Amino acid sequence: MLRSAKPVNLALQGGGAHGAFTWGVLDRLLEERRIEIGAISGTSAGAMNAVVLASGLEKGGRDGARAALESFWRGVSRDGRLSPIQRGLMDRLLGNWSLDKNPFFLAMDVATRFVSPYDFNPFNINPLRDVLEREVDFEALRRNRDIKIFLSATNVHTGKVRVFPTKEINADVVMASACLPFLFKAVEIDGTPYWDGGYVGNPPLFPFFRSGEGGDILLVQTNPVIREETPQSARDILNRINEITFNASLASEFRAIGFVNRMLGAKILRRITGREVAEVRLHRVEAGEGLLELTSSSKFNVDWSFFEHLRDIGRDAAEAFLIKNYRAIGRRSTLDLRKEAA
Repeated sequence: MLRSAKPVNLALQGGGAHGAFTWGVLDRLLEERRIEIGAISGTSAGAMNAVVLASGLEKGGRDGARAALESFWRGVSRDGRLSPIQRGLMDRLLGNWSLDKNPFFLAMDVATRFVSPYDFNPFNINPLRDVLEREVDFEALRRNRDIKIFLSATNVHTGKVRVFPTKEINADVVMASACLPFLFKAVEIDGTPYWDGGYVGNPPLFPFFRSGEGGDILLVQTNPVIREETPQSARDILNRINEITFNASLASEFRAIGFVNRMLGAKILRRITGREVAEVRLHRVEAGEGLLELTSSSKFNVDWSFFEHLRDIGRDAAEAFLIKNYRAIGRRSTLDLRKEAA
């Protein structure tokens, strides 16, 4: 680590194709030699970005990680070219990123409300797995001691979060973290079925504290917290419910961190534990209007031009964060926990 580099732990949300925004944030952070990535927590698309980044770092350092992330998202787009779910000609001409008018997407959207993936996808085909296994050396990843990874998935039987540490991570774990139950069969690991981790931890923050990786946590948030308009279509209503659900666990962790930090300020924890406990400093990079204006169907858009668009938004958001908040890293939180947890 450079003497002047500041250690930061990353917490990466999911969001389907919108995970390309996170790619852009990571791409800019990897350029920034004043920042050193210590550990990563990820869910769904955030889990994929996490393992690709860590695998790239292991093979080729920062430049290797940047190249790996680009290769992964190119692979996702390339494998999706044969899908009938594509933007129409007018949407392309008008720069509309949604799939709202695509008949195949509309048919799939209706079908998933009434038909189980155990019926319409009996062989559990998921091209993302092939891309992951091409891009990530999971054996090398599990041996890596330089960076810790924590991926979350939802235990279908108990409804509780399970966090998989680096030594347990393989392709099954990543696919479990990204398993949308309306599209894919639950992923079984050691006989236990798992769904998308976003339902109970998107992403989980507590693993950083348990492993001693406290300090500064940078949350890369793809799910909007606030929307000014009331959704009216069935699809938009369901999407907003998912956004609220996927942010709920995060809000709970914000409240817990705020409570602990207040006790630290009052020196209560030190009297209870008899030792110093480090304050948790939280920061956030979010897309703002860049993602807020996108419809829910765009989460299934795998056009390379769309991924480039989101990457550029992510890079700009990371750049704005660094300009505004770099000096605060290691000193104080830039995320108002009282406001977020209210």
